Amino acid sequence: MTPAEAAEQAVIAPGSNPLRSGRDSRLTRIPGPNGLVLFGVTGDLARKKLLPAVYDLANRGLLPPGFALTGFGRRDWSDDEFAEFVRESVEQHARTPFREPVWEHLRVGIRFVQGDFDDDAAFDRLAETIDQLDSERGTMGNHAFYLSIPPKSFQTVTSQLKRSGLAVPGENQWRRVVIEKPFGHDLDSARELNDTVESVFPADSVFRIDHYLGKETVQNILAMRFANSLWEPIWNANYIDHVQITMAEDIGVGGRAGYYDGVGAARDVIQNHLLQLFALTAMEEPVSFDADDLRNEKEKVLQATRLPDDISTGVARGQYDSGWQGGEKVTGFVDEEGMNPESHTETYAALKLFVNTRRWAGVPFYLRTGKRLGRRVTEIAVVFKRASQYLFDSSSTSAMGENALVIRVQPNEGISIRFGSKVPGPAMNVRDVTMDFGYGHAFTEESPEAYERLILDVLLGDPPLFPRQREVELSWKILDPVEEHWASLDEAPEQYEPGSWGPKSADELLARDGRHWRRP
Repeated sequence: MTPAEAAEQAVIAPGSNPLRSGRDSRLTRIPGPNGLVLFGVTGDLARKKLLPAVYDLANRGLLPPGFALTGFGRRDWSDDEFAEFVRESVEQHARTPFREPVWEHLRVGIRFVQGDFDDDAAFDRLAETIDQLDSERGTMGNHAFYLSIPPKSFQTVTSQLKRSGLAVPGENQWRRVVIEKPFGHDLDSARELNDTVESVFPADSVFRIDHYLGKETVQNILAMRFANSLWEPIWNANYIDHVQITMAEDIGVGGRAGYYDGVGAARDVIQNHLLQLFALTAMEEPVSFDADDLRNEKEKVLQATRLPDDISTGVARGQYDSGWQGGEKVTGFVDEEGMNPESHTETYAALKLFVNTRRWAGVPFYLRTGKRLGRRVTEIAVVFKRASQYLFDSSSTSAMGENALVIRVQPNEGISIRFGSKVPGPAMNVRDVTMDFGYGHAFTEESPEAYERLILDVLLGDPPLFPRQREVELSWKILDPVEEHWASLDEAPEQYEPGSWGPKSADELLARDGRHWRRP
């Protein structure tokens, strides 16, 4: 049997894959014959996330038998040398145990093409390599091109893919392109970037990766909201006081100083990760979980979103200062190696948003992100309005806060519910208690890495977790006025202590509304 015949048989009978573990034998979402071409193979993202994710998919039996992995880069590597690099990355960073039979099966499909992005001959060699893989591995002309490269190189690479004929599939074949954030640095650049990519690949073949959407806990927002009757009756302005969405990091910019300066926390995190979490939290129930239906509802939320009339009252920004954090002396942002000491780039950003729909009328959403904060955590906190306390005197409920539903995206993934309960004893005293669900306790299976799910979806051509261009543009329309406001101030962001929870202006942002930030 030829590799192509074996691949076709695997599509018809997914269970025939000999590498599938018993744990995953119930899964049938296995793509047909295909190959993945990875640009930027020596970068941290490829080494720590993408290459291990490919191995983990193979280890779980979720890749076709004839799968091929091709690396493209400047290194003067042979196929064997690149394979050794892949193996080292897998052994250091893979989620699943290293198994020699799985590796050997994956290894025979690994190739490397040496060259620069503007090298015509290199892309011609890439085309020859893909033709060979179609013949030798049975990839049948189906290939995805993963651009793990700076956006400034997109035009060069996509133009080369077009010139060499690699972007155009044959009959009953597909070609897809995967691009990583950032999707531009404002609305105009996002449109320019999209025009560049979609001039080569049709819109339904472009996959924009936001790795947060591949996280199990993010997908569980949909399950929690729409698979249960518990939440929908109270998921509205009648019961919800406000929502806080937090992504905090306890590290500084480190070696990313050159990239981070001029980008900042709002562009780096709010425009993509946090606005996606916001849209999933606020969206209406979709007709189905098909890509178009899910994206339509997210886009409706983003389109209905507005900032406060006076932007200055609804935003805050800061830069982390030098100081002590966790018993260690740390460097301030402007003193990081390679940083402009006069930089006005923010490492902390917070903003208040409203959604102009009946469901969310008057309910503020507070989004915040920052570096060198108290701890690493990402969460969505839905804070409910206080219940009437006419039955209780004020001293009985003085230790009680608002009811809250908290979705923990990372770490310790799960959901917590905070509510009031009577303290044991003769008096009617009420204080907050918590009910907690944790993925690690409730399920015996470890959650896959986000990139496993997203790479698999690319190979399947399944796009619900990938934002389309309209989502990207609507997100920039929300953020651009904030960036323009900050640029007009012509002053450095407020300093904040490392290990704290941000600048005083962030606390004042909520204090003006009679609220306060949760301590995650």
